[in-house]
Amino acid sequence: MKDLAILKSDPWLEPYSGAINGRYEYFESVEKKLVAEGQSLSSFATGYLYFGLHHLPDGWIFREWAPNATAIFLIGDFNNWQRHPDYQLKKMQNGVWEIRLPDYAMAHSQHYKLLIEWDGGSGERIPAWARRVVQDDATKIFSAQVWNPIQTYKFKNTKFKPTTNPLLIYECHIGMSSSEEKVSTYNEFRVSVLPRIHKAGYNCIQIMAIQEHPYYGSFGYHVSSFFAASSRFGTPEELKHLIDEAHGIGISVIMDIVHSHAVKNEIEGLGRFDGTPYQYFHGGSRREHPAWDSLCFDYAKPSVLHFLLSNCKFWLDEYKFDGYRFDGVTSMLYRSHGLGEDFNGYESYYNMNQDGDAICYLTLANKLIHEVNPNAITVAEEVSGMPGLATKVSEGGIGFDYRMAMGIPDFWIKYIKEVKDEDWKVGHIYWELTNRRADEKTISYAESHDQALVGDKTIIFRLIDAEMYWHMQRGDNTLTVDRGIALHKMIRLITSTTINGGYLNFMGNEFGHPEWIDFPREGNGWSHKYARRQWELVDNVKNLYHVLGEFDRAMISIINGEKEFNKLPIYQLWNKEDDKVLAYQRGDLVFVFNFNGAESYTDYGILADKGTYKMVLNTDSSEFGGYDLVDAKTKHLTIPTPKHESGKEWLKLYIPARTAFVLKRQ
Repeated sequence: MKDLAILKSDPWLEPYSGAINGRYEYFESVEKKLVAEGQSLSSFATGYLYFGLHHLPDGWIFREWAPNATAIFLIGDFNNWQRHPDYQLKKMQNGVWEIRLPDYAMAHSQHYKLLIEWDGGSGERIPAWARRVVQDDATKIFSAQVWNPIQTYKFKNTKFKPTTNPLLIYECHIGMSSSEEKVSTYNEFRVSVLPRIHKAGYNCIQIMAIQEHPYYGSFGYHVSSFFAASSRFGTPEELKHLIDEAHGIGISVIMDIVHSHAVKNEIEGLGRFDGTPYQYFHGGSRREHPAWDSLCFDYAKPSVLHFLLSNCKFWLDEYKFDGYRFDGVTSMLYRSHGLGEDFNGYESYYNMNQDGDAICYLTLANKLIHEVNPNAITVAEEVSGMPGLATKVSEGGIGFDYRMAMGIPDFWIKYIKEVKDEDWKVGHIYWELTNRRADEKTISYAESHDQALVGDKTIIFRLIDAEMYWHMQRGDNTLTVDRGIALHKMIRLITSTTINGGYLNFMGNEFGHPEWIDFPREGNGWSHKYARRQWELVDNVKNLYHVLGEFDRAMISIINGEKEFNKLPIYQLWNKEDDKVLAYQRGDLVFVFNFNGAESYTDYGILADKGTYKMVLNTDSSEFGGYDLVDAKTKHLTIPTPKHESGKEWLKLYIPARTAFVLKRQ
């Protein structure tokens, strides 16, 4: 067995060293089978350069993999959608089909599909490697589109390197990013929303729903065309322009990539692509996901690995994305998809339930992505807590850079819903926010798009509820609104400043966007009313939404103001459950929280390093909708008496109820 570093970093893994070594050796054996001697994963994952439609100096070439097909025809505008012998593909080796056509055979922006025949049937299909797929406004039918514009986009920022210490992610959705009741575009996002993100201080945007999907309301999770950027939002050139402009102002761009499952649709997607149910997916009982109404990839098949790994490289290569947030990783890791599992011990991770082929794929994907771009960012959306997920491949891990701290938003929801204010435990809060594996970086967040979707509630909506409709103007606050505004700021401040990797916020949640996200569907009359962001609320200085936005910007500025903030050790300075007061230190910054809703404290003593401290952020500032109960200009000098065995001195502070502030040692 190999002497893997992951086993040294956590002695509790020793009983499972055989399983960990086994999955690592399996990964090595699969990589060896896929990659020719002297080559790399990057050279293997180039299927997008071979398959699909390509324009050559002397015409067109198209290739597709369909091993069960008996005949394949290109049909489209160019031949009246008819089965024509001039557009019949030739069968090559290993299930590959090919056709070469003269330049005049098709033209830019024309529509096309495949007519695939097999023993006992036939069907129209969108090519699996199509880079452009569009929907007809009248018929709602999807087709591939010939995309060969005269002017291709030329990237200006070719040497961009992401800022990751810390990684501050602004999670967003292009279509719902406008105030108007419509599907917004890449261009509109670039012009109107990107500057907001830059001003707010975030250094990374995570774009949802990029891969083409037939149903807009799926939030992009039921992918049909894995190599096509959603045409709902504009053209490939417009997406490239957005990414390039983000790089120009120092913002990295990662996409939510969905390789955990695929849409069941057969005409639009990969379901029964060549007439078989198992070309890309499992056969039998493992084919359909029991909870998601979708199809599950068979990661044991080399052709499936080639397809998905090529997809990983494609978006980095063609669009210059800086990495990925991998969706549904828990569903991939376990044969049970994690459904009904409690994951309450190490034995939950290393048993016959783990899906070795999926784990191998994720390991290959992470190695490939960092081989293509050493500065790439990979984030796992994973809830089970499997050790090694965000550990380097070379150390025996799966190779992600970060894992989502999915327990944190669940914790905040449970606390707000089920625990009375007077029963909140500051020690419990601190433990939940800092309880993580020391050898793995996490992305902390109070809420993401998941908590904003219809059927759930955002933090601000849980705190204020119906009073948001009537009392969100400055000066018209109620006690409920005051509580909600105060806790909204405190929850975000403590979540963002206890990170060990990065912090995430979903578009609009930073200013307490009202209501939920509900995409147009039959049940709401296909309305876009709730599938948008009401920027006018935060832009109006009379609104409390505005002050929440200003607080978020100031909070992010504090984090950005400290070099490698996420790497600074966290020292708990004070934890008094009866008072509900918590304090901790990172570098020269001291964070003080009073979660008590009824008690303010005068001359409250907190042990801290000797020095003079100045307040640099105060949740109770009138600038942020507070009452200025603390004089932010006052300098605080530590007091050496009475002596304390820790060597620290006393900071004497006035801490109003439901207030937090940040002090900086001068």
